[in-house]
Amino acid sequence: MSFKDKLDLKKVPQHVAIIMDGNGRWARQRNKDRIFGHREGVKSAKEVVEAAGEIGVKYLTLYAFSSENWQRPEHEVKALMQLLVQEITEELDRFKKENLQLKVIGDLSRLDQDVYNAVQKAIDETSNNTGMTIIIALSYGSRQEIVNAVRQIAQKVKEGRLEVSQINEQVFANHLYTAGIPDPDFLIRTSGELRISNFLLWQLSYTELYFTKVLWPDFRKEQFFEAIYNFQQRERRYGKTSEQLEN
Repeated sequence: MSFKDKLDLKKVPQHVAIIMDGNGRWARQRNKDRIFGHREGVKSAKEVVEAAGEIGVKYLTLYAFSSENWQRPEHEVKALMQLLVQEITEELDRFKKENLQLKVIGDLSRLDQDVYNAVQKAIDETSNNTGMTIIIALSYGSRQEIVNAVRQIAQKVKEGRLEVSQINEQVFANHLYTAGIPDPDFLIRTSGELRISNFLLWQLSYTELYFTKVLWPDFRKEQFFEAIYNFQQRERRYGKTSEQLEN
């Protein structure tokens, strides 16, 4: 029996975020270069998008490229960006057909123009779609996101457009890259690493965390359904007691 058959479709997390880790190690185990691992990782991403859609996930955030990843060897960065453009271009028609909306969060000013153009085209052409929203974290760093939000708020205060007394959690959240997107209910990280790597630091405050040793290229539909099943066995209390939730 598949884990999908065990799921309660009334308790599917609204927003799932994934740190897709382990492509390089997966390739090294097979005496292949890292790009081979990244290409296999794309297959996993496609399967997970499909699986999420099958069970009714509304938002799926994929950590594709961090702000720290710019420090990797130049040939790897270029290959990753070429792979990104290729996949976004090839998948755009499917996104339209399946009513999927694409959003991208991160410092897009660092992207080469051809990469930026491909990303923006996909964002624009899916902006009116009403199905699942796929959010790609690209050139993304959560600390920088928070600093940018502080700068924007400080500028508004300086210009008299915002009072200090008006600043609250919602105002702050509205200045993040993820403004308008609900916080993740569930975070999955593959490859056995037990950290969140500068990813959605503000947004993960009450997110359930799931770590698996499975390397990303081996993380397919069944592994995704297993993770969701694990999520459904948990009790989310948000600071309350079990008794309060029962009442």
